[in-house]
Amino acid sequence: MRLILAFLVLLGLSLPLHADDHEGLPAVPKATGEPHPEGNEYWRKNHMTLLLHDRDLTLREGEREDIRASLESCFDCHTVKDEAGEAVTIEDERHFCRVCHDYAAVKPDCFTCHRSTPSDNVANRLMATPEEPNSIAAYLERLKALEADESEASQ
Repeated sequence: MRLILAFLVLLGLSLPLHADDHEGLPAVPKATGEPHPEGNEYWRKNHMTLLLHDRDLTLREGEREDIRASLESCFDCHTVKDEAGEAVTIEDERHFCRVCHDYAAVKPDCFTCHRSTPSDNVANRLMATPEEPNSIAAYLERLKALEADESEASQ
């Protein structure tokens, strides 16, 4: 009888692991493009290493061709849109990056310098703007305004 009871307890504990609804895991928004050739699980585990590697190729070696792990290429398939059809920013908990990063309690710092949404302007596609309050661009604008105020006050 104890053996049957132990089996039933183990079976009951293992059922949630096989449930299709993945209760307790984040609901990751579906991508719009083709799956990654290496597999999505590979990218889930290694995206940060790949992004940092390709960042180094771009910034330190000047390589801008064939960069596979860039925010630009991520946005091509992983942009989440709101009810009005506009891309949501990192401030919105539906943002593709935030879904998993919130779950893992990790704050992505990409968007202090880079936009968290795609841009139609290719030259300005990934740079953050002063309208994004957490960006370096916004910080520099605030700093410039503060210096102007201090300059006026000293005159």
